[in-house]
Amino acid sequence: MTAAHDLVAVPGLGLGAEAWSPCLEALSTGPGTVRTLPGYGEPTAGSDALWPVDLAARLCDGLSGPTTLLGHSSSCQVVAHAARVCPELVQRIVLVGPTTDPRAVSWSALAGRWLRNAIHEDPRQLPRLVRQYRRTTLRSMRATMDRARHDDIRATLSSVRCPVVLVRGAHDHIARSDWVHALAALGAPTVVVELPAAAHMAPQTHPDLVADHLDRHLT
Repeated sequence: MTAAHDLVAVPGLGLGAEAWSPCLEALSTGPGTVRTLPGYGEPTAGSDALWPVDLAARLCDGLSGPTTLLGHSSSCQVVAHAARVCPELVQRIVLVGPTTDPRAVSWSALAGRWLRNAIHEDPRQLPRLVRQYRRTTLRSMRATMDRARHDDIRATLSSVRCPVVLVRGAHDHIARSDWVHALAALGAPTVVVELPAAAHMAPQTHPDLVADHLDRHLT
């Protein structure tokens, strides 16, 4: 069974530790920890942002041994890079709602998917989102997403050899089913988990559901 100190989650774009904490606390494997990074819970330095591979290096610097890494949305790209560049430290990765589908790289395409996804999100999460986004800052989020949208997670995962768990909510219009299954065919031992509910913000809106499904693959 994965020990608590071996489970590290990275929030999605603009989100903080509170986006993952309820899900981690519900896991039978232990609560784990949340690692925030510039653009992912922390503001970036100045007007520029780091590339996902550079954020992965920072993430790996904080790992002390074989670890299961959890990513959400564009932080999945950071987690995938960490598994590629530090295979001795990463024993498994979990990617919830991974981005970026090459069909939605432009700002207009991204906005269209966000809008289609938004109608399926729980509006009660809005106050929590506002607090987290204000902490990270919209400037940092835009700069970070501008880097992430040009980072090809397919190329990264093609070089990953540890087990991969891909998770998406049934109503996720950002990480669509065909995209997630295309990622599953890239080479590493992969499991696809399709949640019967939730949209893109599953770890925050459906933490118990995500934890319940992950428990089957993290032991």
